[in-house]
Amino acid sequence: MKQVKKQFPVIDICSLTNAGGIHDDIIAQPFADYLKIHPNLHHAHRHTFYHLVLFTKGGGSHTIDFEQFKVRAGQMYFMIPGQVHSWNFIGEVDGYIINFSEQLLRSFLADQHYVEQFSFFNGIAHDGVIQLSDNALQQATDILKNIINELSTKEPRNRDMICMQLATLLITVSRDNKVAAKKQVPPQNQLILHNFRKLVDEHYSDKKLPKEYAALLYITPNHLNALCNDLLGKPAGEVIRDRVLLEAKRLLINKETGIAEIAYQLGFTDNSYFTKFFRKYEKMTPEEFRKTFTDNTIKQ
Repeated sequence: MKQVKKQFPVIDICSLTNAGGIHDDIIAQPFADYLKIHPNLHHAHRHTFYHLVLFTKGGGSHTIDFEQFKVRAGQMYFMIPGQVHSWNFIGEVDGYIINFSEQLLRSFLADQHYVEQFSFFNGIAHDGVIQLSDNALQQATDILKNIINELSTKEPRNRDMICMQLATLLITVSRDNKVAAKKQVPPQNQLILHNFRKLVDEHYSDKKLPKEYAALLYITPNHLNALCNDLLGKPAGEVIRDRVLLEAKRLLINKETGIAEIAYQLGFTDNSYFTKFFRKYEKMTPEEFRKTFTDNTIKQ
């Protein structure tokens, strides 16, 4: 595939940690302190690590993969590596933030895909924003404080304690997320869905049909569609389409990349077909989307 110019700054966790720190794969801080240290992170960017924030106060909005959410006390959001986000806060904002590498829990737990089983880490923006109950908010706040305190100590098994606290935090939020808790997914189906999404991330530009992915997964297209409808509430074809649209939006933000080049990168035979596809689902042309996002960014 032809290489595309980077359209967003990509932040690595090593660039955010303090030099000489004992932990270079996790950051945990009060959010107000983090914002003072990294004021430029308000602008749209991606990062290579998992990212979560609990708001305890503040106003304004934040955007994940072009979907905007209002900031509310008690709200927690989760992001996986590669997602695009920005902040547009109003007034004083505070809470807690954790950034952690993909390897942190993998090196601690036998299950290499432990983090990916939580619905709020599935890479879908609206699934990653959760309003906590009062009880869960208190528990999450206590755990986050414990992680921050643990990071400042040099006690024995320090890293293990941090990983245990982090896993406890994810479980606490997952239990409080009533929508996700209602649906218990069999491990086999969970694995198929996980592998399907990974394949879509790898092949969205050259494979557009569910039957192509079903063949790679050694299942029938009907089985794949039934699984997606049951677990995601949408057919496999819509999962593929949504991924193409998301990447189109990410590419459109870079003004240096022409519409025709973006169409080519996404596997469309010509520019007009890409424009029709984009307008059908986004109710605007690629050019209109680019202008709208640019105008909103300037206002912020």
